[in-house]
Amino acid sequence: MANHNFVYATGMVIESITVPLDAQEQEVFAKARQRLKKIGQNPAQFSYSLFKRSVDARDRTNVQFVYSVLALSQNGTYPANQALLQRQKIRLLQENHIVPEYGQAPLTAPPLVVGMGPAGLFAALMLAQNGYRPIIIDRGDCVTKRVRTVERFYQTHHLDVDSNIQFGAGGAGTFSDGKLMTRIHDPKCTYVLNTMVEHGAPADILLLSKPHVGTDMLRNVVDSILKKIQDLGGTVLYRCRLDGFDQNADTTVTAHTTLGDLHCSSIVLAIGHSARDTYQMLLKKQLELIAKPISVGVRIEHLTKDIDRALYGDFAGHPLLGHAEYALSDTRTQRGVYSFCMCPGGEVMAAASEHGGLVVNGMSNRARDGRNSNSAIVVSLGCQDYEPVNGSLVEGAIALQRSIEAKAFALGGSDYTAPIQTVGDYLKGRVEHTPNRVTPTYMNGRCKLADLSQVFPAAVNRTLRYGFEVFDSKIQGFAATDAILTGAETRTSAPVRIQRSEQREAIGFSYIYPCGEGAGYAGGITSAAVDGVNTALAVMKRSLPFSN
Repeated sequence: MANHNFVYATGMVIESITVPLDAQEQEVFAKARQRLKKIGQNPAQFSYSLFKRSVDARDRTNVQFVYSVLALSQNGTYPANQALLQRQKIRLLQENHIVPEYGQAPLTAPPLVVGMGPAGLFAALMLAQNGYRPIIIDRGDCVTKRVRTVERFYQTHHLDVDSNIQFGAGGAGTFSDGKLMTRIHDPKCTYVLNTMVEHGAPADILLLSKPHVGTDMLRNVVDSILKKIQDLGGTVLYRCRLDGFDQNADTTVTAHTTLGDLHCSSIVLAIGHSARDTYQMLLKKQLELIAKPISVGVRIEHLTKDIDRALYGDFAGHPLLGHAEYALSDTRTQRGVYSFCMCPGGEVMAAASEHGGLVVNGMSNRARDGRNSNSAIVVSLGCQDYEPVNGSLVEGAIALQRSIEAKAFALGGSDYTAPIQTVGDYLKGRVEHTPNRVTPTYMNGRCKLADLSQVFPAAVNRTLRYGFEVFDSKIQGFAATDAILTGAETRTSAPVRIQRSEQREAIGFSYIYPCGEGAGYAGGITSAAVDGVNTALAVMKRSLPFSN
């Protein structure tokens, strides 16, 4: 007879174990053992390992670590009483393996993946690991050449519209903090993180609740994944932009690219949130695109040590803490205002991808050792804020982004000099104070004092000013008069969504698979990578792998 008091699982996670910063691993495990005793378990029958770690800084006089511990039973069985487990903040862990389902049709041409950001990389890797020999293309350069192209832009101020901070191997995430946090709960997140560690990411991304890789290490991870795709029979093409496609009578697809036509069995559109010319091409092909909300605003810079002190108090500078992070939001007004992509010890990046537009973003290296910390402070805009262009709200959304970027470009002098303003001056509607204690990091200081309110609609300015005052009540000194604002941040997400079916195909277009952030289905590195994996699995349901 079955014993209904126990279930088989892959482990138990004992959560919310709070300890001082200097506590040793065994002190954490001792608290885990005490919890197991409370649910009637013999602690000696389990092995222990650290599972997750976060920082509790709500009390700045007593900053602590909060751990989760993974306990593995020697006999593989675990208590089934959920109410008992929940009272002790314990949950069962069920490991989910990715088990692909293969279609029955023979594969007559390789699948094509467009874009080498997280969605494209992981879609191509999953296809390659299962014998589909994908072709993956990107309009930009490989990582090494891309870094040189960006450095040349910084030196000469001549923008390469195909290879820049938005386009090229790794996508926009290559020049970022490399944050891997996500709000999705797809078990494939574990696959994504483990894969990144296998390809050179630091192992602590598996432990930390707010994992980050850092742009310097992320570049090596991208290179390694692309090499693995090639080792598994895939093809990697740089400086190859998708300009169109035709669906053939034999159910294959012909992709028209700047390197010529590519014959493929399907196209995964992992195009990224800045591929506006590709959006235009898809509109002409009559794919179903809809406008979606975006957020726009500025980058704010403080001294790293000031943010550390504001959030960690006397614990600021503790060697185990690293630099402080924050996430702020307020939705009490008509438009929400929130922080985005906070980069401790980072710099503000020149992230333009079109001539005549100025865009900023944030980036940190693994060490996060820069003098400033920065984040975007952005205001939510809805579809009601777009003026249709050619009868299209999609084109209206893109036009609004371009309008803000063009105003920032002109305000800086039309040479990619960024307009900046102190927080104190922005709040009082004046331009009087030059940077002093806090100095801008954009393009090594290539900035010009300006009235940033000229860049944004009045409603955005009102909400930004409200946000700075509210956030100052949450983090002392956040609205310090000498903090620096740089504009404009406009690429927090794609302004459109490419509609797709339950099979993940574009509505009305077989074998065309929109995915990732650029298609409107993800919001960061990890969620985009997972969407790429799920899209690859959908592609694989249509046909068998290549036969040897």
